[in-house]
Amino acid sequence: MTNKTASPHLEKALGPIMLWGMGVGYVISGMYFGWNLGLPLAGPYGMLAATLLVSVLYICFSLSYAELSCTYPKAGGAFIYADKAFGPTLGFLGGIAQCIEFIFAPPAIAVAIGAYFNIFFPQFSPASIAVVAYIIFTSLNIWGVKQSAIFELIVTTVAVIELFIFAGLTLPHFSWGAFSHNALPGGWTGILPALPFAIWFYLGIEGLANVAEETRNPQKEMVRSFSLSIFTLVILAFLTLFAATGVAGWEAIVYKAGTTITSDSPLPLALGKVVGESHPFYHLLIGIGLCGLLASFHGIILCAGRATFEFGRLGFAPKILGKIHPTRHTPAIALIVNTCIGILAIFSGKTDDIITISVFGALTLYSISMLSLLTLRKKDPHVHRPYLTPFFPALPIIALSLSVLCLITMVYYNFSVAIVYAALLLLSYAWYYGFIARKGKVT
Repeated sequence: MTNKTASPHLEKALGPIMLWGMGVGYVISGMYFGWNLGLPLAGPYGMLAATLLVSVLYICFSLSYAELSCTYPKAGGAFIYADKAFGPTLGFLGGIAQCIEFIFAPPAIAVAIGAYFNIFFPQFSPASIAVVAYIIFTSLNIWGVKQSAIFELIVTTVAVIELFIFAGLTLPHFSWGAFSHNALPGGWTGILPALPFAIWFYLGIEGLANVAEETRNPQKEMVRSFSLSIFTLVILAFLTLFAATGVAGWEAIVYKAGTTITSDSPLPLALGKVVGESHPFYHLLIGIGLCGLLASFHGIILCAGRATFEFGRLGFAPKILGKIHPTRHTPAIALIVNTCIGILAIFSGKTDDIITISVFGALTLYSISMLSLLTLRKKDPHVHRPYLTPFFPALPIIALSLSVLCLITMVYYNFSVAIVYAALLLLSYAWYYGFIARKGKVT
């Protein structure tokens, strides 16, 4: 186990409503962009199948991960669970996978924010808008967790309402013929390469565990927030998939009109087919739709800061990352470092690859976390568990099996990105072995 000496503490300020706002907010940008990039690979039928499979994965995972977050409410999340179950080496792997997921997801969302703003302000490039968004929301996170959570709740609620408005406007124009057009462009095997884009519907809900240490009553509230959040997200995922794709077919929400350039704003493309681009509802969707992107962007920056902070606090990364701002009581340095990495990723211009790297990290996290849960039930049987995973061990085993299946599939279909992800892990392990393990900084 890690040598856990006296360490700084985060402020306990979060209640149940704020936690729901964060759980849904981390993820809700996935309804507004990203998932549509799976349609050229799988078509609407394949994407629907991929989304069904991924929904089962996330339901089983969320109900299982909630047990870990209630039992061990620390900011490190998956890192803490793997450390307790398997020791510091595998704990480090879980922590690095978590950091990669949370650090690489925001740049992809920032690019989408830039694309949405660019519709109204074409004189500013999406990349420059994305950088400004990073600076603003990192500053908000440094300001304070309570203020951040209130903002998250407000923009998440608005974003959820907007998705229902979008569905209300588009579903009356739903056509099964439009939805089924070119239903399987890659055949049924197209389901497999579309999995990471279906995962984008739910990626980030695990970030709830990283604010357990800042929750007033984590033993009760974490399971409620996980359950309510995943229930909300499953409804929104299928509603969005049908409402957007069934208006004019999948090509209309993947490619910009008259081009083969893929779009990061599928919902405005769908609504434009219904009401036209000059209609007030079209501009309302773009304006309010930004709330969904901002909610996830802001929320994942928050939990990424906690994950990096815990690494530094326990000595697995430079200790400076584990410092808390003396007056704001937030992990300011960790947040700033994550932002610098994210801004560099923005200028790669590879939104789909950034998403894929983030998903690689997430699936590694899911696999290690489910193994940790199964191991800790045997290794640590007497610890107080305020909540027990239903149908144990079936749910964590299903989540583990589907995570491994998705991970193997992603390596096969995204081999070059998998090499980049593996290189990030190897470089991280070189740091761990050379500066942490060999010097005996953990026991």
